[in-house]
Amino acid sequence: MPSASTQASTVAPVDADTRLAPGRPGYRRTNLALFAASLAVFALLYSTQALLPDVSAAYGVTASAASWTVSAATGALALCVLPLSALSERFGRRAMMTGSLAVAVAVGLLVPFAPSIESMVALRAVQGAALAGVPASAMAYLAEEVRPKALIAAIGLFVAGNSIGGMSGRVVTGWAAQLGGWRVGLAAVGLMAAVCAVAFRLLLPKARHFTPGTLNPAALARTVKGHLADPLLLRLYAIGALFMTVFGAVYTVIGYRLVEEPFSLPQGVIGSIFLIYLVGTASSAVAGKLVARLGRRGALYLAVATTTAGLLLSLAETLSGVLAGLVLITAGFFAGHAVASSSVSRTATTGRAQASALYQSAYYLGSSAGGTLGAVAFHSGGWAGTVLLGLVAVLGVVSVTLYGTHRARVELKAEARERDRETGRESREIGRETYNRTGAPSVLRA
Repeated sequence: MPSASTQASTVAPVDADTRLAPGRPGYRRTNLALFAASLAVFALLYSTQALLPDVSAAYGVTASAASWTVSAATGALALCVLPLSALSERFGRRAMMTGSLAVAVAVGLLVPFAPSIESMVALRAVQGAALAGVPASAMAYLAEEVRPKALIAAIGLFVAGNSIGGMSGRVVTGWAAQLGGWRVGLAAVGLMAAVCAVAFRLLLPKARHFTPGTLNPAALARTVKGHLADPLLLRLYAIGALFMTVFGAVYTVIGYRLVEEPFSLPQGVIGSIFLIYLVGTASSAVAGKLVARLGRRGALYLAVATTTAGLLLSLAETLSGVLAGLVLITAGFFAGHAVASSSVSRTATTGRAQASALYQSAYYLGSSAGGTLGAVAFHSGGWAGTVLLGLVAVLGVVSVTLYGTHRARVELKAEARERDRETGRESREIGRETYNRTGAPSVLRA
């Protein structure tokens, strides 16, 4: 009969790590909850984008005026990500995300009844500010509640919800608008987001590893100042903003182009164009392999080349040419965004949450600028004007990346010279010690 010590040795060790992992209670619910939240956020954020031609016609405004219904939301989100990330440190990630979704959905159900373009833009700005609470808190929630080995998969599902939510929101609004008008389209996406928000609240487990912090604006300001003083982080923020300028301009204006001659597409079909987002999901997934093979700068150059080819191809007067151009633009944008955003986390050694929040701010400011400037360019020069704006932004990405390459070479040469000096100094010291040991005059040993 085995002894007590033998029996004790056969008992499986107790897993002291209570964080979530595949197979543990709550892991699947957490993933589904944050996927639902991500769907709601990005369906609401870009809900008016596929409907801009109808919004212009309903209110009697230009494309640039209507584009503010997108730019106001993305701009407000960009401005609020950082402060809301700080508030989530004090009040909790779960509470912040719940409150953000509740406010955003409530506003989303009011947007279809906006009596004027000004009131719609104001409502969309409030909605964008509210939505900022989800991306500001979601990554931190996952980092605290999920084991490191399972974290990449969990974040991947959340990011997939971003692209699928943005795509589905546009498709739903497009087809609902074709059946019942643009206000019905906005109401449909509002209801869809409401269902996602309820599912999020019911599914998301209570946080078990969150420790409330104190609001320290001075410390936050120091961290942000440190990140903004880092040249590499600044370049990454600029790259994210410039890539998003291209993407925001193209997808804000594409509906105006396709509704006109020679295409004359119905609203439902135009909304379905956003299914091309699935290409972006795939290109994001292979971005890591590109970096491993080409390096970070090589992957960025490939993303730039792909985006540029897509912009030029989209000038074609055939639907197949335009669609092929959109596929390349989308693939290039998502690949470049994935490379830049992942590099931020690797570059920041402290305050990673704030570094990521600053990247998101730059990213959505780029979206806001791209939507507005793209519409102005379209109003002034047609689709060619929008493409020209995109090419200028792409040239900006190339310039920033080339400057980064130049700085890296300068720093490497400086390090090499310093190593040579250190090596020479060590050689001289060794030589002096050898000379002293072999009978050098005492004045040399002094």
